[in-house]
Amino acid sequence: MLKLINITKSFGDNIVLKDLSLEIESDKTTVIIGSSGSGKSTLLRCINMLSEPDAGIFSYKDMTLNFSDKLDRRLEYKFKKLTGMVFQGFNLFPHKTVIENIVLAPITVNSIDKKIAYEEAEILLKQVGLFEKKDQYPHELSGGQQQRIAIARALAMKPDIMLFDEPTSALDPEIELEILKLISKVTKGNFTNIIVTHNMNFAKEISDKVIFLEKGQVLAEGTYEQLNTSDNVRIKQFLNTIG
Repeated sequence: MLKLINITKSFGDNIVLKDLSLEIESDKTTVIIGSSGSGKSTLLRCINMLSEPDAGIFSYKDMTLNFSDKLDRRLEYKFKKLTGMVFQGFNLFPHKTVIENIVLAPITVNSIDKKIAYEEAEILLKQVGLFEKKDQYPHELSGGQQQRIAIARALAMKPDIMLFDEPTSALDPEIELEILKLISKVTKGNFTNIIVTHNMNFAKEISDKVIFLEKGQVLAEGTYEQLNTSDNVRIKQFLNTIG
């Protein structure tokens, strides 16, 4: 279980996360919802260590990071390697082929043998249905295909925790459905998933737990049905608007 305790993150005078505490169950899918500016993406970037919290504690297995103290950089590096992240905008390297995008991190970061890295990348490409595109470049692919490659690239690092930051927000509705189905197929039950999404049907189908963020804090958490039947006025307003 990943525990976040009293996490605070500010950008200048803007407090984005405020004493946020939550527990993410291992091998389960946690979906994070909330309005724009509630801190959802910042929370994922903090978990991935792309943005360092100002204060608070991360605890996972036998590791603890206390951001109020001087960080152990070796431990911080181990935390970073625990997560794989899929962004809204794909973030593929334009000058590298599809398969080169996938093998780069396993070879350079995880020191995987090059031959093995390519073999595993080919398996992942078959899983996401794009093996035939392995030698093409990102600009030759559609947005949906690029996001499939981004998912394969994240999986190639064999992380404990998969993070998805609104992975379909840049796609049209038809392609969005395909990508959401793929995420469910290749990750559910195999990883600890944390997904930020605006698609409530997807949240309902894939989530084991839903967390509602409001102004950088956890307003409510539970199953989708529990939140959907909540008497909380703010939650009802949000779900009625976005649903």
